Amino acid sequence: MIRYDIPEPKLSKDFNIDDIHKVRHWYYERTKNATRQERMDDSQKIADSVLKRMGLKKIKRFTVA
Repeated sequence: MIRYDIPEPKLSKDFNIDDIHKVRHWYYERTKNATRQERMDDSQKIADSVLKRMGLKKIKRFTVA
């Protein structure tokens, strides 16, 4: 299960290696109990919102075999 209650990390103005570590830790904590399909669905949801902001169509989704 993906945990949506974990707040996003605060990043510095000059995005650096410490910020990368914060983001990786945040993502791990969010998804550590999620199934592969749940992680894929979450990533696709994020990708769809980015594509929408760019004015592009949704892309073909893959499923777990």
